[in-house]
Amino acid sequence: MTHSHIPVLAGELIDALDPQPGEIAVDGTVGGGGHARLIAERIGPAGTLIGIDRDPTAEERFAVLSAEVPCRTRFIRADFATALAGLREEDVRADLLFLDLGMSSMQVDAWTRGFSYSYDAPLDMRMDPEQSLTAEEVVNEWDERRLARVLRDYGEERYARQIVREIARVRATAPLATTQQLVDVIKSAVPVPAQFAGGHPAKRTFQALRIAVNDELGQLERALPDAWELLAPGGRMAAISFHSLEDRLVKRFLAARARGCVCPPELPICVCGREPEAELLTRRAIAPTAGEVAANPRSKSAHLRAVRKLEV
Repeated sequence: MTHSHIPVLAGELIDALDPQPGEIAVDGTVGGGGHARLIAERIGPAGTLIGIDRDPTAEERFAVLSAEVPCRTRFIRADFATALAGLREEDVRADLLFLDLGMSSMQVDAWTRGFSYSYDAPLDMRMDPEQSLTAEEVVNEWDERRLARVLRDYGEERYARQIVREIARVRATAPLATTQQLVDVIKSAVPVPAQFAGGHPAKRTFQALRIAVNDELGQLERALPDAWELLAPGGRMAAISFHSLEDRLVKRFLAARARGCVCPPELPICVCGREPEAELLTRRAIAPTAGEVAANPRSKSAHLRAVRKLEV
């Protein structure tokens, strides 16, 4: 099953980044290429768009996009933490840099890759199919304490211990190999009343496993400092996140760049001399409008934050 790609918070991202002709833009998470196309059309023939993604399907889509947009393009097949560090070593200076975090619609809709609890598929969940670690290995080989911590920390799953106990019981007989097997285990572990509140009972577990398999939070923590260093003075940086764990990391990083004096409030004058490095372009995270959510339900949990790098 496939859906046409609909970039989330597209208008809001364009407003925040304000792309101009001739600028250098870095899309750290190309995915379906929706945001990249909008940026490319605005930076024009004198501009350069650098696309990054570890998914080969994104590389294929970027090749199509490159033939259709007016600007110069370059694609880097790698996770964004590695790619941004490499661009920094090349002394690239970006005017625009943006990240659309989490999994893309094309990954969800490729049912054979095991990202969705709605289709029966192998327990895979790899964004890079050449990566060795899979969800099947995590579910069947990680010890109970480690697995429970993943579900609790990455999925904020209330019933993490119960789910992991049931996984351990089932896998002792035979390994869990498919998404439907895992869904059945989760449903048998979660109390029935809880299965009808807060969405699908497997939602949080699948999120947690995907984050663990792809090291999504570790990638983001490593990438943010390099992304900031890549940005030229006056450059704009934005991130769209889809759950509180990502958004918290982005919020804290950007707020730290925008913070000035850190002296204790009881001091009458500033003695630290700290100056802000950034201007927040979004005082609060921007969420989709009701109209966008109605047209694209997958946008519901999205939050956009953006800053401008100051010349200091």
